[in-house]
Amino acid sequence: MRKTVAITVLSAAMLTSCVSKKKYVELESELDDTRSTLQKTQVEKEEIESKYAKVEARVAEYNAKINSLREESDEKMEMNDLTVMSNNNKAKMRATIAKMDPEKVAGAETLEDSINLAVSHNLKQSISEGSDEGDVDISVDKTVVMINVSDKLLFGDGSYRVRNDANKLLKKLAEVINSEPSMEVMVEGHTDDRTMVEGSYLKDNWDLSVRRATSIVRILQDKYDVDPAKLIAAGRSSYSPLVDNDSSDNMAKNRRTRIVIIPNLDKFFAMLESGQ
Repeated sequence: MRKTVAITVLSAAMLTSCVSKKKYVELESELDDTRSTLQKTQVEKEEIESKYAKVEARVAEYNAKINSLREESDEKMEMNDLTVMSNNNKAKMRATIAKMDPEKVAGAETLEDSINLAVSHNLKQSISEGSDEGDVDISVDKTVVMINVSDKLLFGDGSYRVRNDANKLLKKLAEVINSEPSMEVMVEGHTDDRTMVEGSYLKDNWDLSVRRATSIVRILQDKYDVDPAKLIAAGRSSYSPLVDNDSSDNMAKNRRTRIVIIPNLDKFFAMLESGQ
């Protein structure tokens, strides 16, 4: 009887030892997997941070160039002095303004205001043909042209794949860019502040905004032969909103692609003809 009990106890001890060792091996394997995943994640994080650092550096350089051009523009051109424009350009500007909504023109107090209105109007007529009124917004600030394109014209929800319907608009945009060799263009992706769906192939809104800008730049380069040396792709995530992200309508306004065009002064005046 004692012998039977001893064998039973010994067997139980051996079984317990066997199970513990097996569990230990499993845990050790899980630890190795976790370490491997952590190392891979760290490498990916460093790669992304490096990419963002390069983008931020280019954006900073670009903003510095915008400020420099504005200062240069102020020095070269006193907008309140009609003599800086040729009679031909004055005639084009007046012809454009004559076709515009009187309420919009009423707000133009200076020659600079009038030129900006005329350029914005002609570009909008040329680029946004067939789009809804609020889907493309164009503004001008001292020869720097800023075009905001609604997210719904370019991308599906949470996607960076460009819609086929966007090709018409991008083709016209490319024609404007290709019309002047010295023109430089920055394409900025903007999102609302919603987080990515769990399990999404996109990491976050930084990832989405950069990929959207890059998608537009690739189409301009590959499909419409825009010189890539003239293009800059930048992602702004949700950190440069037009309005607060406190409603679905406001979030829709913040989901946009902004295209910043810096033409030289001669080309800027030539844009007075773009809608004709």
